[in-house]
Amino acid sequence: MDKKIEIYTSPTCHYCTEMKEFLNGKSVAYTEYDVMADEEKRKELTERSKQLGVPVMFVDGTEMIVGFDKQKITETLGLTE
Repeated sequence: MDKKIEIYTSPTCHYCTEMKEFLNGKSVAYTEYDVMADEEKRKELTERSKQLGVPVMFVDGTEMIVGFDKQKITETLGLTE
């Protein structure tokens, strides 16, 4: 897969954990940003997404998926169930 995947997460977020487990199970490479540990990434998240909650995924820097929306992730990344 040639898509650049970025996910903004926090260690206490159950849906973040589910998203990472799903992506790992599909062997999808991603870059994770912990918004609890990195203040700059927290600011970046709110600027890019206008969201305060996590998880938020960006695909190729443009397409945004808010929350762990398994169906939308599957479709966007062209994964199989």
